[in-house]
Amino acid sequence: MNAPLQDVHVVEFSGLGPAPFAAMLLADMGAKVTRILRPGRSARTESQAFLGRNRNDIQLDLRTEEGREKARDLIRRADALIEGFRPGKMEKLGLGPDQVMPLNPRLIYGRMTGWGQSGPLAALAGHDLNYLALSGLLSLIGPQDAPPPPPLNLVSDFGGGGMYLAFGLLTALWQARATGKGAIVDAAMVHGTTHLATFIHGLYAGGRWSGPREGNLLDGGAPFYRTYETRDGRYVAVAALEAEFFQELVETLQLDPSFAGDQYNRGRWPEIAESLRRVFAARDLSEWTEIFAHSDACVSPVLTLDEALAHPQMRDCFCQRAGIVEPAPAPRITSWPPDHIGERPS
Repeated sequence: MNAPLQDVHVVEFSGLGPAPFAAMLLADMGAKVTRILRPGRSARTESQAFLGRNRNDIQLDLRTEEGREKARDLIRRADALIEGFRPGKMEKLGLGPDQVMPLNPRLIYGRMTGWGQSGPLAALAGHDLNYLALSGLLSLIGPQDAPPPPPLNLVSDFGGGGMYLAFGLLTALWQARATGKGAIVDAAMVHGTTHLATFIHGLYAGGRWSGPREGNLLDGGAPFYRTYETRDGRYVAVAALEAEFFQELVETLQLDPSFAGDQYNRGRWPEIAESLRRVFAARDLSEWTEIFAHSDACVSPVLTLDEALAHPQMRDCFCQRAGIVEPAPAPRITSWPPDHIGERPS
């Protein structure tokens, strides 16, 4: 992989979750990230090992003027800064935007918070599930006869948080290199989560998303977009949204041919769902995996993490570092034209 950010220098104030994730994204693309750790703390205890890869660590006591001055020296030479503290903490340390950006007018100052820098909840603690709840999106997830389930820790923390911080930093860096002017990137997880759901908000505004959970196209309501249990207690994921894919699903499973023409007839959804439930329950997951291995019916096995590591399609999604398998940097970037194009054979 290329290192397109190899001339970008970042100072990261060590934290947890989305801010380290944003720094990891930049480091994966070649950025030189110097992470400031508290004295006596190792990278492994300050942040999860996977999120903390590709860093140059330095321990500084920011409670002392000596430590703060060393931090300022790093900031003077940096292109970007990343911090993930509650609003006001960096200012109390004397390292807020107004205090350090005059030292480096081209600096991109990246801030990662849950609720934003202002508003009635800005000073309060929170986690992924809280931001997802307040955004309204948690109310749309899960079965209608059970509480909304926590969808891991992915949507608000890393999708609406870390990814948006990294994106904001790169766009501001692009502008800074053109204009010489720095910027403050304020990435709030509740804001990023809301923006991440623009497609769902569009459906809702257009009257195409309504009613209780499991009553819509993408929330498990449609029989052709949900999971089904197999004979051995495993699951398959069915996502045959388009007509041609659903037609192939119906034909492969030898279902009632009339189902294909009534795919979006909600009155027949319970009947279609029951037929699919019975059919998938008749075979083991391994059999269904083989049956749909070369099919466009959009049926996939629900794998465990260990099974995903071993799947031939997933192998490029992982890499080894120090003998440990972890998710590989994404997306994959290669130069064009490749070095071998135009070369003459010897």
